[in-house]
Parts: sequence; structure tokens; C-alpha cells
Amino acid sequence: METMRKYHIMIAALIVLCDRMTKWLVSQKITLHDSIDIVPGVFRLTHVQNQGAAFGLFAESPSEWRVAMLILFSLAALAVVSALLWKNGNALNTTAIALSLVFGGALGNLWDRVTSGRVIDFIDFYLGSHHWPAFNIADSAIVVGALLLLSEIFLTPQEEKAREEKVATQ
Repeated sequence: METMRKYHIMIAALIVLCDRMTKWLVSQKITLHDSIDIVPGVFRLTHVQNQGAAFGLFAESPSEWRVAMLILFSLAALAVVSALLWKNGNALNTTAIALSLVFGGALGNLWDRVTSGRVIDFIDFYLGSHHWPAFNIADSAIVVGALLLLSEIFLTPQEEKAREEKVATQ
């Protein structure tokens, strides 16, 4: 049982490590607001600093409580994900992997918020005038984890879910 939890921790730690390493590289190699084209017209690395939530939500909020509220929200999310991971601790299934990804991503962005009050984003996709807000490895892990959880909810047959839950509680 405990051996599965170490895999959850390893997945989350890998996300945090990759997130920290890529953010550090971007901050060292790309001047703030500069870009490096990777696939011209589609993808570039752009050094931006996001003071809001994912994809720049609330970044323009004038509230001096914005950072504190984002940190509190992140801590609450980590507590919920930790509890769910603990409940699924004896399984290495899609749900546990998804929760590990979300945990690692939330921890990666929380690190930035606690240390600097903002998150470094750099993955920048666009097509002509259509532009997706820049994001980072932590954001990617959270989105992939959330999509895996949604696929489990909506795509896994109910009988299979019941069988997995029964095996997980034994």
C-alpha cells in the first residue's frame, strides 16, 4: 500500500522539478517580455510574469489581497487533492495519476506565488491574431490532471468504476 504512495510523490516531485527548472531557465535566458520563436506563427517561448491565477485570470485585480487569496486558494486545493490522493493511496490508476499531476502543478505555482507573488509563464501558442494566454509546466500538469479526472468521470463505465473502488478499498 505505501509503495503506491511513493509513486504519487514521485510524479508530483517530477512535475515540481521540471516546473522549477524550466522557469529558472526562462528567467535566466529570456529577458522579461521577450520571445524566442520555436515554430514561427504558432509557438514561441515568451517570458511573462503572471500576477493572477491560471491563464492570467484576476491579474488585473487591484486588490492588495489578490496574492494572499491565490495562496490560500492553492493551499485549500492542495489539502483537497492530498486527501483524495490519500484515499486512493493504494492504487496507481488514472485517478491517482491525475491527482498527482494536479498536486505537483499546484505546488509548482504555489512556490512562485509564495516566493515572488507571481508565476513565470513562458509556453506561448498563437495563430495569427488568435492567442492563447502563456502558461507553464505546472499549468500543463494541472490541466492534464483535470482532463484525466473528467475522462474518468464521464468516460469510464459505472461498473468498472465500482470494481476499481472495491479493489482500492481492499
